[in-house]
Amino acid sequence: MRVVRIPDCAPRLAGLLLGDRSKYSHQMNTSDHASAHQRLREQAIRQIRSDQPEAAQATLEILVRQAPQDTPACLELADLMYRRGQFRASSEPLLQASEHLPRHAPLVLQLADHLTVRGEVLAARKCLDFLSQAPDPPAELLTGQANMRFRLGEVVKARELLQRALKAGADDPGQHHMHAMLLQFTGCDEQARVELEKCLQRWPHFGDAAMALVNLRRQSADSNVLDHIEAQLHRLPAESRDPDEQFVRAEFEYARFKTLDDLGRVDEAWPSLARCNAIMHALNPNDATGEAAVTEALIGASAKIKDAKHASDPDFQGPVPIFIVGMPRSGTTLLDRMLSSHSQVASAGEINDFLRQLHWVADVAPGGVQGMLESIRRSPEIDFGLLGSRYLEQTQWRARGCGYYVDKLPTNIQMIALIRRALPHAPIIHMVREPMDVCFSNFKAMFGNISAYSYDMLALAHFYRQYRLLAAHWSATLPGAMLEVSYAQLVREPDVAMRRVLEHCGLDIEQDCLHPERNPLPVATPSSTQVREPIHTRSIGQWRQYAEQLEPLRRALS
Repeated sequence: MRVVRIPDCAPRLAGLLLGDRSKYSHQMNTSDHASAHQRLREQAIRQIRSDQPEAAQATLEILVRQAPQDTPACLELADLMYRRGQFRASSEPLLQASEHLPRHAPLVLQLADHLTVRGEVLAARKCLDFLSQAPDPPAELLTGQANMRFRLGEVVKARELLQRALKAGADDPGQHHMHAMLLQFTGCDEQARVELEKCLQRWPHFGDAAMALVNLRRQSADSNVLDHIEAQLHRLPAESRDPDEQFVRAEFEYARFKTLDDLGRVDEAWPSLARCNAIMHALNPNDATGEAAVTEALIGASAKIKDAKHASDPDFQGPVPIFIVGMPRSGTTLLDRMLSSHSQVASAGEINDFLRQLHWVADVAPGGVQGMLESIRRSPEIDFGLLGSRYLEQTQWRARGCGYYVDKLPTNIQMIALIRRALPHAPIIHMVREPMDVCFSNFKAMFGNISAYSYDMLALAHFYRQYRLLAAHWSATLPGAMLEVSYAQLVREPDVAMRRVLEHCGLDIEQDCLHPERNPLPVATPSSTQVREPIHTRSIGQWRQYAEQLEPLRRALS
């Protein structure tokens, strides 16, 4: 779950409401109106600086009623309402602003970001469509649009925008790395390789590029960058306490592990993986207590959710979502690729729209474990018809003309009871993989500064146990709510497994579903290269070559 930090209102009020007024002066009808609006701005700033948020909100509400086209005021009002716990209502000034978009690109991008946090994806896309009309946009505007399009899962548009940004002069390592990743996600692996190699030539210490390069394809004795990786590890300060330097070192340790693992030099590979994960575990401590609290809360609320009064079906016609859930790295991407090879199914990718809409309907701002716990606590009293309708309204564009679309977010395993009440017509498929295989796949994935559970064996075992506890609870209390599909069967007997999946979804059998390597759709996950291969069984039992080192994990799981 992405935690969005809302910045301090007062400095931004000074920057936006009292900043370069010439950018917005064309929106004012008369000089008298402009003067009145300026007085309201100054009053709001004084009230915020004097710690009078209620009064400041009232002042800003007057201002946006009088000047609905005042985008800075709408943004500041939404931020203030967010800070005061009025998450749901904070959408209103943002939606108002989206109807009066200013000719000021940074403001429109900021508005799109705020709308996305509140689950108003359609309005956010409207902002981005408006920006796309700008003539000769500068590189920074194109990069900002590319980032927003990628956040919304529009990978092809993001790639096109970033390519334009590079032509317009964008030239920092992060932009080139993002371009390479977007090339990889859209199947242009050779172009991605060239881009990443150029990155490392220009910025030898750029760990993001080293990781991406070794993940792009299996490293071989004839083609690898092991010498470069080891040279950088030799240069990096081993005992640095700087988090950024530690992170870079972890990236190069991971790159060394992946390369040696591909080369079959497992005894040399393991120490690098251990060092990488030790660094990442120190940088990102895992909250096992929070994980257990969320699981307990979901189980405790499930009976009340099942018997909730507000459980009417959403009054909405159109494409049907198919949810794929499970433990991360359990084969959800492969199943998504197989399903979206069907002529009637599109892939929406890993989207967190259901959780966004839950936060909106429950009126709880996203905020880590506490935000999740409060949303769960309120969930039995929410309007499930509204939850389902908002989810469908904000996501059905992702079907792109198909009758079905796949929402493949593994962590939606937590949402099963809520999905079943809000969207009773939506099929749910639960991918299940052998414990040691799926845990080792997580342990060696290097997710960056997320998925803190994956960097320590005991933390990983705890996370897995919470997942299995929850999955078992859903199976016991909501029989038939989701179809369980074994990863091992999916890769060994894909025709048998897919027949069950398609029948569960109400779809006819199509042979293309057995050939995900032919699927041209983008795939924005770390396993994007692997799932473009024909179905194989190589990933089964991979952990066994590190059985001795993984013994603490095996004992913890058993």
